[in-house]
Amino acid sequence: MPEVSDDPMGEPIYRHPYPSPDLAARHPFVVHDHQRVDDETMRTRAEVFRASADRRRSIRMFSPDPVPRDLIETAVAAASTAPSGAHKQPWTFVAVSDPTVKSRIRQAAEAEEHTNYLENRMNDEWQEALAPLGTDHHKEFLDVAPWLVVLFEQRYERRPDGSKRKNYYVKESTGIAAGLFVAAIHEMGLATLPHTPSPMAFLRTVLGRPDNERPFVMFPVGHPLPGVRVPDLARKALEEVLVVIDD
Repeated sequence: MPEVSDDPMGEPIYRHPYPSPDLAARHPFVVHDHQRVDDETMRTRAEVFRASADRRRSIRMFSPDPVPRDLIETAVAAASTAPSGAHKQPWTFVAVSDPTVKSRIRQAAEAEEHTNYLENRMNDEWQEALAPLGTDHHKEFLDVAPWLVVLFEQRYERRPDGSKRKNYYVKESTGIAAGLFVAAIHEMGLATLPHTPSPMAFLRTVLGRPDNERPFVMFPVGHPLPGVRVPDLARKALEEVLVVIDD
């Protein structure tokens, strides 16, 4: 059991420590492996990560240069460290490098996006918001990028006997895993684009996924095409995204 420190008044900080003795007797727990560092070290680490994250951009023109499979595996392993409701880890990453399968995905995605952009499935407000990005129904990057990684959310689990077992906070958990995947890809020097052709049900069919899985987002992954250009966008200032309630 961890030491429970007392406050200056002699009262315990936690009256209900976690795990309780009864819980620890019934389920396995280990001591958290954490190495505390000083404030300046934390500030340095935080700034290094912030500066790196600020250089991340979504790329729509990829190089066809190959990317080793083990890098994709490492990125998925990093993403799977994400916290999840009841530790269900309700996600599946499907990584595709097969040109034939990538081509089928592109054809199906462009068919949906053609309806979105040219047949008014996207309303005027949505199209106006996208106008500065210049996106359209052409998705050539789905063929060119060496990898397509499709993230599926598992709405429920299947027990060995075929019965269902509920997963919890599925979208929240899968969204966090997606963010970690993007960060991992960026940190290793690759690029990606969170791509969500709508609707995406075709991905489950093309990739042969079971009925408990639903496509959440698709990531083309690779090196940026040399000289690729991206929109000159500014991110919101800190004071626009942070509210501090202090002493």
